[in-house]
Amino acid sequence: MTNKPRLPRSQKYNPASDDFHKEDFPFYWLARVHGRYTMAMEKALKKIGLDIPRWRILFILKEEGTTSVSQIAIHAIAKLPTITKIIQRMKEDGLIETKVRSEDGRVTDVTLTEKGLQAIADIQDVTQDLFRQSFKGMTEAKIQRLNKLLEELFHNLPEHF
Repeated sequence: MTNKPRLPRSQKYNPASDDFHKEDFPFYWLARVHGRYTMAMEKALKKIGLDIPRWRILFILKEEGTTSVSQIAIHAIAKLPTITKIIQRMKEDGLIETKVRSEDGRVTDVTLTEKGLQAIADIQDVTQDLFRQSFKGMTEAKIQRLNKLLEELFHNLPEHF
C-alpha cells in the first residue's frame, strides 16, 4: 500500500492538483458570487433604464469627481475603447459632460450632470435592498477582512497577460 505524499495545503486550491475540488477553489466562489450579483444588479437597474457599465461609471465619477476617460477605464477594469463608447452614450443621455483638458488636449475629462446625480440617487434607491441582503449577517469586521483578502488577491494577479 503506497501512501501518496500529502500536498501542502495551498495545493488543494490548485486546479492542476489531484486533490482539487471546485468548491475549495476561491475563484469558483468569486465567479458564482459575481454571476449572481450581476444578474440581480441587471434586474434592479433595468427598472430605471440603466445598466451595469453606466452604474459603474456613475459611481466612479461620484467618488472621484471630474476624471479622465482613461482613469475611468482603469477603475472599471475595462478597455479604453469600450469605456469611450459608453461615455459617448452617457453624454447623449445627458448623464455626463465631457471636456478636453486645456493643459493636455489628448485627455478628455468627464463630469456628472444634474441628471447623472439624479441617476445615482435612483440607483441607490433600487439597489439598497440588494446590498443589505448581500451582506446580511456579516459584521463590519468580516466585510473589511473580505475586502482586504480580495485586494491582496487582486494585487497578486498579473495586470496584463
